[in-house]
Amino acid sequence: MSMQNLLVELFVEELPPKALNKLGEAFSNVLFETLKSQGLAAVGTIVTAFASPRRLAVHATNILAVAPDKTSTQKLMPVSVGLDASGNPTPALIKRLNGMGLDESAVANLTKQADGKNEALFLDVLQKGVSLKDGLQSALNEAISKLPIPKVMTYQLADGWTSVNFVRPAHSLVALHGNEVVAVTALGLTAGNATQGHRFEAAVSPVVLKNADSYAEQLKTEGAVIASFAERRAEIVRQLNAAAAKQNLKPIEDEALLDEVTALVERPNVLLGQFEEIYLEVPQECLILTMKANQKYFPLLDANDKLTNKFLIVSNISPDDASAVIGGNERVVRPRLADAKFFFDQDRKKTLESRLEGLNKVVYHNKLGSQGERTERVREIARDIGKALLNEDAYYGDSLSGKASIAAKLSKTDLVTDMVGEFPELQGIMGRYYAQHEGLENDIAFAIEDHYKPRFAGDALPRNPIGVVVALADKLETLVGLFSIGEKPTGDKDPFGLRRQALGVIRILIEKKLELSLNELIRIAERPFKGLGAENYQLLKAFFSDRVANMLREQGANSQEVEAVLSLNPEILSDIPQRLNAVRAFSALEEAPALAAANKRVGNILKKVEGEVKAEVNANLLQEAAEIALNDALSKVKPEADKLFESGDYTASLKSLAALKAPVDAFFDNVMVNADDPALKANRLGLLAILHQTMNRVADLSKLAS
Repeated sequence: MSMQNLLVELFVEELPPKALNKLGEAFSNVLFETLKSQGLAAVGTIVTAFASPRRLAVHATNILAVAPDKTSTQKLMPVSVGLDASGNPTPALIKRLNGMGLDESAVANLTKQADGKNEALFLDVLQKGVSLKDGLQSALNEAISKLPIPKVMTYQLADGWTSVNFVRPAHSLVALHGNEVVAVTALGLTAGNATQGHRFEAAVSPVVLKNADSYAEQLKTEGAVIASFAERRAEIVRQLNAAAAKQNLKPIEDEALLDEVTALVERPNVLLGQFEEIYLEVPQECLILTMKANQKYFPLLDANDKLTNKFLIVSNISPDDASAVIGGNERVVRPRLADAKFFFDQDRKKTLESRLEGLNKVVYHNKLGSQGERTERVREIARDIGKALLNEDAYYGDSLSGKASIAAKLSKTDLVTDMVGEFPELQGIMGRYYAQHEGLENDIAFAIEDHYKPRFAGDALPRNPIGVVVALADKLETLVGLFSIGEKPTGDKDPFGLRRQALGVIRILIEKKLELSLNELIRIAERPFKGLGAENYQLLKAFFSDRVANMLREQGANSQEVEAVLSLNPEILSDIPQRLNAVRAFSALEEAPALAAANKRVGNILKKVEGEVKAEVNANLLQEAAEIALNDALSKVKPEADKLFESGDYTASLKSLAALKAPVDAFFDNVMVNADDPALKANRLGLLAILHQTMNRVADLSKLAS
């Protein structure tokens, strides 16, 4: 054997479906990287991962039978320790060589090399290349130990004494290099060349593999298994689309469900089922959720995205007559749908208002009271935000605060309904349906649903101003409340999802272009708590700033430019994108590097001055031509830059600063700021203070200096 393709398969009992793809990728990656680090993988090796409900496998091309020998230079000891004054080896050196399997003759091969301030003895050592058997054994052990196993099982081997810990009981191991078995062991198993196919539909059992390259094809033809996760997933998508197209419908799109179903079947067979149309009276979100979550079905939608009474089943068997399989699935889903209809009918017998008392019995946090108390806080915050937004939305006028108060009061009432008790994922959605059933205005009903938004990265924002107000109130109440009792995120721990809540506030303010001050919002939100405390207030402000910075960087913004904008702590977050665009445009100017460096220099000069520097200039004290020129330039540029800034044209405001480059350069080349005359020095510092103000209204340009 020299260079051949390698196959390794671990055959086990059904693996956890939600973790299968990660398990397959981890097994493949770690095994290959370990082989590579040992020199057993040749250049250009192609690695293919396989993962099915009952197997993890990897195929790698160009794997060597024996890794090439390599020479490494090994440090032994300092020269002063290894050689005596005459240059002869000391007992310590002889002992070290003997420990390496060498004798005194190896001294002639030693070299002296600098090692810090001293010299050390080095020896070139030939390391024999590892064999594939030993290398694969090491790689297999490493791959198994590093699997991201959700929960380990302990089970006994056939001897009845030995216990093994693994994600599921393992039954066989395959290791083929070309067509030769590599005699490795794992989990009490010895590698061979045979595996098992489909539990019910394999043509032969076991499937004896001809060589490493025949694995996928033999499993498909003899074992009735599509071993590749990606190939099996693509086949399910193909069959789903084909089956839906025959009905002039479309399957619901759900990547997580698709991954989970791919991990549940070895050879997919998509079948069409249906249920009674009476169940379509239930909100489609309820029916879709129960079919997806409980049964792993793919509901079918019409051209208007309305749920139909048909659904697709991804079966793991392909009988000649599938009617029994279809009928069984239809019988199983019917009680689930009946439960949903029962919950929906029962819930509508009580008004949302009547459920408010029930919220007082639901604990929100032992230091912050019940959901009922929390609802009152959200309601108060929503009223005040609504008042602050009166000038923002003329359509709602004075009614914005009142309607937001109603929506906030009812926003959590669906938590004590039967439907949400069974399906917590429907909170808000069911509140909207029940509000509409009671005849509440649609904008209030949709605000009840939308106040949770955005629930995750990329989620939609609330669709109307009432929803915006209640969403802000809900998120700010959570943030202020939990910060007030010291429950803030630490490291990667964020049990209350406060990073997500803060990002939701930021996205709403920025994307809805609300000219609301973050300071004002926090002050509004802390009133029901009778204050947040100075320290917690600053911690919360810093928390928001970090979230804004992370969001901008994730969107591709330059870190220096982000720091330049956020260093000024802009209160109106909706301004930040425009400021960032302006800084980006300024950075592209030829004059930008020099102006940024000058701005940094000015800032450093002003920081060192004791006492306050007044941004004013006495023209009669200007002596040098360069300072006169700078003052003249500022008298022209500053009013224009300020006017553009006040109008919101940040880009033009920053670009107007380009005219200052020449006079600023000349000033620093020809003017002594720290003059002996105190009046002259103060006047020049005042000139620099005006320059500093002019340059740093949009962003702190010194942050752009390299």
